[in-house]
Amino acid sequence: MKLLHTADWHIGRTLNGYPLLDEQRETFKQILDIAKQEQVDGIVIAGDIYDRAIPNPEAVTTLDEMFRKINLENHLPIYAISGNHDSAKRLNYGRAWMKQSDFYLNTFIEEAFTPIETPQAQIFLLPFFDPMDARTYYGHHDMPNEQVQEIKTISQAMNLVVADMKKNFDPNKKHLLVTHFAVTPNQDTELELTSETNSKVGGLATLTSDEFSDFDYVMLGHIHTRFASPTDNIRYSGSPVKFNVKEARIKNKGKGVDIVTIDDNGINREFKPLTPKTDLIVLEEDWDTLCDEKFYSQQPLDSAWFAITIKNFDPSEHVHTNIRAKLQKHYKTIVELDYQVKASDNQIQTINTNINDLSPEETVDQFFKTITGKDLSNQQKTLVENIFNEVERARK
Repeated sequence: MKLLHTADWHIGRTLNGYPLLDEQRETFKQILDIAKQEQVDGIVIAGDIYDRAIPNPEAVTTLDEMFRKINLENHLPIYAISGNHDSAKRLNYGRAWMKQSDFYLNTFIEEAFTPIETPQAQIFLLPFFDPMDARTYYGHHDMPNEQVQEIKTISQAMNLVVADMKKNFDPNKKHLLVTHFAVTPNQDTELELTSETNSKVGGLATLTSDEFSDFDYVMLGHIHTRFASPTDNIRYSGSPVKFNVKEARIKNKGKGVDIVTIDDNGINREFKPLTPKTDLIVLEEDWDTLCDEKFYSQQPLDSAWFAITIKNFDPSEHVHTNIRAKLQKHYKTIVELDYQVKASDNQIQTINTNINDLSPEETVDQFFKTITGKDLSNQQKTLVENIFNEVERARK
């Protein structure tokens, strides 16, 4: 049995105002070609299918076309879940007729306990959820109220969910899990998140690989690089497209998908690279270097977007210069322009015009510190996290 593992499509995403649908359509074509060349038995999409809970009409039309090509034209099963960017309620439609064509899309906890059965494996599809979702589910399933109220963290909730999934394990088959969370190797290791959101809302950064040890293989979404995978059998596929500068800084480690093979010898994985239609190139150089023909002529000027940081920048030397316009004569599409301003001989101050790499909590904390000169207190941080948790739930 072969499965193609992908995740975090974020259909409808933009990069600092530049739409990415053409990029997403191109990488989709490559994903479908790989699936056909490898003769896979299904495509796994591990959450964050859309970029937002209420996608725009063009994003909906694009995803609908992608699903149609996979499932109806090429007769490939789809095993998908909703992520924290998706609306669980809006994606949970058409289940009766979708199942007839082997299209499985789980968006609620209760759907995760019934696995999809194949001759070799059981596939459990567990969508993103937060502790309140777990309290609601178990509160409706005869759990005493005092026990329900004790479910306060995503780790506590996940332990209950996994225990209930194990009740349906067939000992004669492999047990595969598809889910959408940030997972660290163990409780003593911190994971550097390179997702498009580093938010810890809903306990996103609190799960460890130990909590999934009962599964033979786990296909994850949420973190946008496969290099964040916590173990050999608990894997992120990464996103198929670079969505921000942080991802673009991971040099020589391109995007792709995993081909997961399940047979009598166990479970094996092979990475298949994807080629971007328009690459995102990060340049961090001083002004003279950026304007030097010997330097910029070596860049893929006609086939890439550029995120540029001007190092050691002295604003007094460019009072009458339109910086962006001058650079765009050489670098046609600049999606982000930052300055590292030389404040003094002993101090370098970085001015960053993009906050996409910050989580909502970090943005509030940075703003608070800028205004007051102090960090948020623990009580204030808890309040901010609770507020964003409620905002995230409202998006569903």
